[in-house]
Amino acid sequence: MQKDSFVLKGNICYSQDKDNFRTVADGYLVCKNGISDGVYEELPEQYQNLPLIDCEGQLILPGLTDLHVHAPQYAFRGLGMDLELLDWLNTHTFPEESKYADLDYAKTAYRIFVEDMKKGPNTRACIFATLHVPATELLMDLLEETGMKTMVGKVNMDRNSPDILCEASAEQSAADTVAWLEDVAGKYHNVQPILTPRFIPTCSDELMRRLKEIQKKYQLPVQSHLSENQGEIAWVNELCPSSAFYGDAYDQFGLFGGDCKTIMAHCVSSSADEIRRMKERGVYIAHCPQSNTNLSSGIAPVRRFLDEGLRVGLGSDVAGGTVSSVFRAMADAIQVSKLRWRLADDTLKPLTVQEAFYLGTVGSGSFFGKTGSFDAGFELDALVIDDSSLATPLKLSIPERVERVIYLSDDKNITKKFVGGRQIW
Repeated sequence: MQKDSFVLKGNICYSQDKDNFRTVADGYLVCKNGISDGVYEELPEQYQNLPLIDCEGQLILPGLTDLHVHAPQYAFRGLGMDLELLDWLNTHTFPEESKYADLDYAKTAYRIFVEDMKKGPNTRACIFATLHVPATELLMDLLEETGMKTMVGKVNMDRNSPDILCEASAEQSAADTVAWLEDVAGKYHNVQPILTPRFIPTCSDELMRRLKEIQKKYQLPVQSHLSENQGEIAWVNELCPSSAFYGDAYDQFGLFGGDCKTIMAHCVSSSADEIRRMKERGVYIAHCPQSNTNLSSGIAPVRRFLDEGLRVGLGSDVAGGTVSSVFRAMADAIQVSKLRWRLADDTLKPLTVQEAFYLGTVGSGSFFGKTGSFDAGFELDALVIDDSSLATPLKLSIPERVERVIYLSDDKNITKKFVGGRQIW
């Protein structure tokens, strides 16, 4: 019997493209060696000998990818939602993240975060840790055990941060980053490192130069924040007067796409020039609608990003967001797009359910490669969802049932979860 090879039977739904679902009632999803071999209405003869996992009546959906989440912030979700970004960071985030210098505290808190991730609908995630190397490695150890595919970053921040959470110098920050990378090299099957300058205000020019050297040597992807909040943008303009716009401050150091695979979270108030540069460089945008609402940052023009062909996915941005499920991010993305259309710009039509589902599966998943779809050749991440309690007594089509799952965001109905063809529960 081939390893990680089986057939799932059930009501299958995945994105054919950003505008359309493909649905197959009582269909067959074939997995061979962890890779999808396609979806069929009738099971072809060559697959008859594969183990059949019968999920009759249940939904089978691609696993979801969270492009932006802060693991150490999970503990204080739901606090400080009356504050804007910079005040919220100083009041809640930085004091909480400083606690991860204590490895016992980190172990307790990270175990709770990781357990929530394992039981939820996300199969992949790009995760910020803290600047503390031991705690970051602990987080990676815990995530490895879940079977999820994740990228984890030791955060870099050497200026404009409180004494309790600030690296001594650019040199020390870079040295700790290299030590971390050497420690984890070749250690994991499921977890990869990702370079993580927190954002321009907390990273000196010297640190950014050193991080580019590290990125180039180790061929790492990068994650950071961009144009989230008006006060933040004004601060970057003061700190980086030679930059044409916020994103240019990253680009000047070669940490903005191109040969450096990059995620920038938020992009709520990106200028036309910044949007153009992101498209040219192939930068991924992590749209975090719940966080942008909670911290009064605004509503990103996701319709424009999609229409102009930028790479866009979804992020929970815990703890700016309070729910880790990307199903919730899908629902929020639709809702805030309606508000933007109604209140700010009626030329940008609201997102559809199909588009939001695409963003949380293929859109986000593509940062990891060929994931987020059941088309042949994609790594098979899948959720099996018993939505009977959500649909009864209604007789709903498969797309209607998917919409119900998205809007109710009830993760308790997941009965099976597969990552890269391996069932993790």
